[in-house]
Amino acid sequence: MAEEDASTGRHALPEDLLDSRQPGAGFVHVPEQYLLRDRAPRERTLWDIVQTTAELNPDAAALDDGEVLTYSELITDVQAWAAELQANGVCRGDRIGIRMTSGKRELYLAILATLAAGAAYVPVDADDPDERAEMVFGEADIDGLFTDEGFRSLRSAERVGKDAHQGAPTPDDTAWIIFTSGSTGKPKGVAVTHRSAAAFVDAEAALFLVDHPHGPLGPDDRVLAGLSVAFDASCEEMWLAWGHGACLVPAPRSLVRSGMDLGPWLIRRDITVVSTVPTLAGLWPAEALDNIRLLIVGGEACSQELVDRLATDEREMWNTYGPTEATVVACAQRMVPGQPVSIGLPLNGWDLVVVDKQGSPVSVGEVGELVIGGVGLARYLDPAKDAEKYAPLDSMAWERAYRTGDHVRLEEDGLYFVGRIDDQVKIGGRRIELGEVEANVAALPNVYNSAVAVQKTPGGESVLVGYVSLEDEAKGFDEKAAHERLAETMPAALVPRICVMEELPVRTSGKVDKKALPWPLPGVGVEAAGLTQTEQWLAQLWVETLGVSVSDENADFFSLGGTSLAAATLVGRIRERYPTVAVRDLYDHPRLGSLAEHIGGVEERPSAAPKRTVHKVGMGTRVAQTLIQIPVMTLAATSWLTWLLLGSNVAHALGVDWALTTPWWLVAVMVVLFATPIGRIPIGGIGARLITAGIKPGDYPRGGSAHLRIWAAERWADASGSRSIAGATWVNNYARLLGVKIGRGVDLHSLPPVTGLLKLGDHAAIEPEVDLSGYWLDGDVLHVGAINVGEGARVGARSTLLPGTNVGKYAHVEAGSTVTARKKIKDGQRWSGSPAKKVGRSKHRFPAEPPKRRPWWVAFYGATSILLAIQPVVALAVGAAVVVAGLSMTAGNDFIGSIFFAPLGALAAFACFMAQTWLGVRILSIGLKPGVAPVRSAAGWRLWSVERLMDEARTTLFPLYASQLTPTWLRSLGAKIGKDVEISTAVMIPKLTDIKDGAFLADDTMIGGYELGGGWMLTGETKVGKRSFVGNSGITGPGRKLGKNSLVAVLSSTPKKSKSGSNWWGSPPERMRRVEASVEGVQGESLTYNPGFGVKAARGLVETMRLLAPMTSAMLLAATLATMYVLVDNYGVGLAWAVSGLLLMAIGAVSMAITVAVKWICVGKHRAADHPLWSAFVWLNELQDTFVEAVAAPWFFQHTLGTGEINLGLRALGVKIGAGAWIDSYWFPETDLCYVGKGASVGPGTVVQTHLFQDRVMSLDTVTIEDGATLAAHSVALPASLLGDAGTVGPGSLVMRGDRVPANSVWQGNPIEPWD
Repeated sequence: MAEEDASTGRHALPEDLLDSRQPGAGFVHVPEQYLLRDRAPRERTLWDIVQTTAELNPDAAALDDGEVLTYSELITDVQAWAAELQANGVCRGDRIGIRMTSGKRELYLAILATLAAGAAYVPVDADDPDERAEMVFGEADIDGLFTDEGFRSLRSAERVGKDAHQGAPTPDDTAWIIFTSGSTGKPKGVAVTHRSAAAFVDAEAALFLVDHPHGPLGPDDRVLAGLSVAFDASCEEMWLAWGHGACLVPAPRSLVRSGMDLGPWLIRRDITVVSTVPTLAGLWPAEALDNIRLLIVGGEACSQELVDRLATDEREMWNTYGPTEATVVACAQRMVPGQPVSIGLPLNGWDLVVVDKQGSPVSVGEVGELVIGGVGLARYLDPAKDAEKYAPLDSMAWERAYRTGDHVRLEEDGLYFVGRIDDQVKIGGRRIELGEVEANVAALPNVYNSAVAVQKTPGGESVLVGYVSLEDEAKGFDEKAAHERLAETMPAALVPRICVMEELPVRTSGKVDKKALPWPLPGVGVEAAGLTQTEQWLAQLWVETLGVSVSDENADFFSLGGTSLAAATLVGRIRERYPTVAVRDLYDHPRLGSLAEHIGGVEERPSAAPKRTVHKVGMGTRVAQTLIQIPVMTLAATSWLTWLLLGSNVAHALGVDWALTTPWWLVAVMVVLFATPIGRIPIGGIGARLITAGIKPGDYPRGGSAHLRIWAAERWADASGSRSIAGATWVNNYARLLGVKIGRGVDLHSLPPVTGLLKLGDHAAIEPEVDLSGYWLDGDVLHVGAINVGEGARVGARSTLLPGTNVGKYAHVEAGSTVTARKKIKDGQRWSGSPAKKVGRSKHRFPAEPPKRRPWWVAFYGATSILLAIQPVVALAVGAAVVVAGLSMTAGNDFIGSIFFAPLGALAAFACFMAQTWLGVRILSIGLKPGVAPVRSAAGWRLWSVERLMDEARTTLFPLYASQLTPTWLRSLGAKIGKDVEISTAVMIPKLTDIKDGAFLADDTMIGGYELGGGWMLTGETKVGKRSFVGNSGITGPGRKLGKNSLVAVLSSTPKKSKSGSNWWGSPPERMRRVEASVEGVQGESLTYNPGFGVKAARGLVETMRLLAPMTSAMLLAATLATMYVLVDNYGVGLAWAVSGLLLMAIGAVSMAITVAVKWICVGKHRAADHPLWSAFVWLNELQDTFVEAVAAPWFFQHTLGTGEINLGLRALGVKIGAGAWIDSYWFPETDLCYVGKGASVGPGTVVQTHLFQDRVMSLDTVTIEDGATLAAHSVALPASLLGDAGTVGPGSLVMRGDRVPANSVWQGNPIEPWD
């Protein structure tokens, strides 16, 4: 191409131009930063670039399409391909057509081989119509063609041998010829030389990542290849990689089309560099770009919002601009949040000038047409078109200049895009000249007049619309045939929807008045009848997205004109209601009815699934349960009677005259049997074994004999107190009494099943809170089965093993998993998730050999468990002493006096328990450090003891948790807790926990802890970053670190690697998109993160009132013990013991009545709404919940699980419960928003989660469990979810917000999916 003579001077204007300017206009100076052709990089070719890169980085990855190709391998392959081309007669200057499937290495090898042979490549997208390919290849006059079948020479035999200029390319040779949309209706070919292309590559190298903290582009980077090679921006992708030793990673075309779903792929493929259009970048969740350190956007206008969201200190974001005619990019600007979006300054070697209509440069601040000069200028294949578009610019003395047709504003710091000045438009980031589309529309049969315009749908989608009037209206217009014809001649992005009009509006000049063209199109809407509610909703979204009518349920989204970006826009709308729908779902189900059915929208139609009949729990079962509770509650009351008799004897011995006495031998026997593990374990274990004797694996009716016996055994074991020793070495003895088969060296830190159907191999390790029960309730069927855990196997904390689970030798079930028993876990495998699936081999995180047995530690653990069991007794003794002291100092009725002084005693007991916990944790934490230690060692014992203390504290000291004092409390125990942290009932090892400023730990979170394996115990320092959130029952395991501004959703866990701003859901954890929550009428963070002093004081006042709950509980205890005292004193120990169970049941009813009253006084009726954290509703709701946990739970709920009585209690709190429902949980946080249908089942450990805290905003909505439905053990149903009639959600599942489980269907998983 011709270039300006250097002597001319970059800033000089011809004298004749100055003479022609208006008087007084003066000289217009072009800022020197816009004239950089003298800074053009040195001359070289693209082949020179890739060869140099390969020499510097021979072993680096160059291409990864599923298999990695290194640079040395790439060069070898390319040279072999190039040699084959030359053998077929390909010479320098030839043109080679390329039409190959996207994303495959063969495509890129063909491009590089063509360049290496000195030829130019002419790409056509494999998905474009054959007619377009024929036109492009014909216009380019190609000499050969690459297809998926290989290379085919098109040269005549006579030409082979002539012009035999074979060899490497020179800078003046053409590198590529790419066709752009043509204004005359015919695409035009643009040829770019190696000189221009290489200058572009080298100029960009001087821009990107030059001062990045992790260094410039290099072998550690991976570049997305997501654009069609027929699009000139693909050249930027390829050479961002090959110019710097980085790896090019092609993306599947289906993902590129989907837009939003490309985000997760970027994460999986570890992409670090992306060049794309702003529309697609805006569809990706911000976390999908976590690993991206260079994000380049171009092809259409970039919004300020996108910059503010995606540009960070660690991620450079560049806005680029450039037409194909000026070699991809002519100018660029690094985007910074808060600064205006510009298209920047020219690349080195490019000149930019903004001119007015006369072609003269404008002044700074003025708007004009952008004209490009310099090294990047290409040329048109058509000489006439080239002479027109690349005409000289006399005002700058440029011999060649490209007039872009874009209006920009000239500023000192960069150019600001204003808009097009002709009919070129951008659709999906692709520049289209309407002339090409209009020419094809005008050529349609029976078209008299036509026009094409770009319109905006209500959904914000840009669409092409062709308006036509007909020559003969009687002949009509076949829109389907017209669409097919247009699709044959143009790419899909150029095919418009058609609107037939009687006549088109025209201006006085005779031209069509495009502003008067109708939009929305006349009569557009949902025309279909008989649609379901979901189909109707979807159809309206289609109308808003596409701007066309939907006629029936068989309407096809893509046949109606849907594009890939339209699909992404539509799915974005669908996800507002159904957050798990993927764009590929629309491609798989493009028909309206099919898509509606796929997303669960056929609830109004007859289901194909057979209707299941679930029988309600009968009255006979309820009566039997009530009768069974009497001996069970009597057993529970016996321990209280024992401590009462012991305390009274001691008081009498200390000189309290009125204290009654009981023979010491009887008291001693009662203490051993009912207050120590020596008696509790045999009573609980043998009793449960006798109750469940003869129960074998199988299915049993709900409420039948087998189910009642298992239920009774659970209640008996709880009442005996034998379960309070879980995790101590005593638990192995307890398990054996139940009939569990336990091998040598087993570490069992969870409760064994009352059925005894469990086998643990030698050195197996069961971490805390693992569900080994071996049964679960599915509607009106109880599934019971055996569980086998092989030698050396490990089961992580909070996992659930369903009946029939078989864990092989040395296998590992990761924490929080649910093993469904559908498949055996083979030896040495590692399984994770819900449902658990194989994720690899079991990792050897522990020493290969088990530690020494050290039998003396068995006794040490046993003694510690006794001390831990006595801890609350000591606290109660202190409280009792306060009550006795009060009685001794006052006159009056001792019974009433004991109740009166009980609140003071409760405060003393509360303080005593706090002190014991504080001393225990602080002393045991001395010298505690991360690492691996034997379970039977001082370090192992201390870890276990600390976790037991912390677990007990969050229950006994419940009013202290989920309050402003919680961080202070945990900080005093040794944890590192930052400012403005919110912590609910979390369990942790304080010494090894670091919670940063502004973090939020929700209910029942597990932070840190320990892992078990082969007799060893592993722990590590656990960190939760600034303003991060761990949802209900979320886990951040030992040694894990949750980055700042991150989120772990309900029932999920922190992965091994978690970057800042990442958000995780499901099991195993997967990345998710997070939407910032807000409350209408609340601005800023005054009620979320940064409250004022007055708000803090008000919250503190309400939280202080939580102490009323343990005070109330203490009054109930005082009433219980005082009544027992009166009965013993008047009727003897025997009668008092006989009626003690009924007494506890009566006190339980009183506790429930008090809790109900507090609930209605504090919050009244719960309603669906949003409330910021620092609001009275949230505080009062926590206050009433404290009464649920500290009053109703210990006195009523824990003894009535699964009975008719718990249904009555929950109904009184506001839960709507149908007849014959079986409810094994009391975790219904906002009771009035919960509905449990007739005969439904709610399993143990489940949470009917009617609220969510996100960004410190509490959002409330309903949860519905319809008739006969099941929410099985350890599952959570989030707000706005619904379980249809007789639908089942299996154990360990998460029902997402707004999810709907169809009637008679079975689902399981985190999040749920169909369970076959």
